[in-house]
Amino acid sequence: MKHYRIATIPGDGIGKEVLPAARAVLDRIGRHHGLSLAYDEFDWSCERYLAEGSMMPEDGLDRIRHHDSVLLGAVGWPGVPDHVSLWGLLIPIRRGFRQYVNLRPITVLEGVPSPVSRALPGEVDFVVVRENNEGEYSQIGGRVFEGTPEETVVQESVFTRRGVERVLEYAFDLAGRRGGRLTSATKSNGIVHTMPFWDELVAERASVHPDVSWDQEHIDALAAKIVLDPARFDVIVGSNLFGDILSDLAAAVAGGIGVAPSANLNPEREFPSMFEPVHGSAPDIAGRGLANPLGAIWSASMMLDHLGHAEAGAQVMDAVRGVLASSPVRTADLGGTAGTDEFTGEVLSRLP
Repeated sequence: MKHYRIATIPGDGIGKEVLPAARAVLDRIGRHHGLSLAYDEFDWSCERYLAEGSMMPEDGLDRIRHHDSVLLGAVGWPGVPDHVSLWGLLIPIRRGFRQYVNLRPITVLEGVPSPVSRALPGEVDFVVVRENNEGEYSQIGGRVFEGTPEETVVQESVFTRRGVERVLEYAFDLAGRRGGRLTSATKSNGIVHTMPFWDELVAERASVHPDVSWDQEHIDALAAKIVLDPARFDVIVGSNLFGDILSDLAAAVAGGIGVAPSANLNPEREFPSMFEPVHGSAPDIAGRGLANPLGAIWSASMMLDHLGHAEAGAQVMDAVRGVLASSPVRTADLGGTAGTDEFTGEVLSRLP
């Protein structure tokens, strides 16, 4: 039997409701594949911030450094500014553990209608690879002359050769294992330093991946093309900001962020990777048992794949696909009346 220790961070709102669903699925499929999953739960959240003044303790990273993976629910709550919750929890984990790849699969699943008429099941299946550690999301900058007519705000972007090359290498390698096509998101016609640098490194990486065909698109045109013709894409790679925007746009094309998973990967496996749904904490429905657990379950499937159990991860997704394709059970965001537990139970019933 293979043993794993998983750090779970339910977080806020519906994170506390969808994470138990993911754990139930993991436990069921784990037993079938001889996997022993032990969970250590951490109460790091906006609730903790309001009570103690910090999202997590000072030694938080050390407490989870030796876990095999991190499974996160959702973070964010009214009364705590988003930049406080983000920089107090998610970003320290992503950067402290060098989770420089944010991976977002975008698939139109049968039974989940897309708002885009040309986005059809079996045709739209691509991945957004987002640089996750640097780029536009830096702490370099500040304000001067606050409260005066001369108030000035400066925010610096940081692009390093090592940081860009490693995420591009991951994206090209992934494209080589998938459909062999890569699209780079850029804006080098308007952003005159960082984006030409990005483009140059894309061309360099492409030269050592002759099996992958590639092109580049300006971010504004690319956003339009994802809506107009999503089936044309295979792997899209972008900077921290561009990847962030495109992945949510693409999730909406696939039927909504309620079903979308994500992985924050340390590909070298020197540190644990973190897996999380992207739907947020949804304060309006929190505590009512209405949350869609699909994003959390899909994220758990990605975790299994990362841990080396691709067959188990695939069986989880086969069960999810089976529910969506042939069962009337749907949560409210998908047009149904089922609650979190009912949807989870339907998935469990289709697992071996």
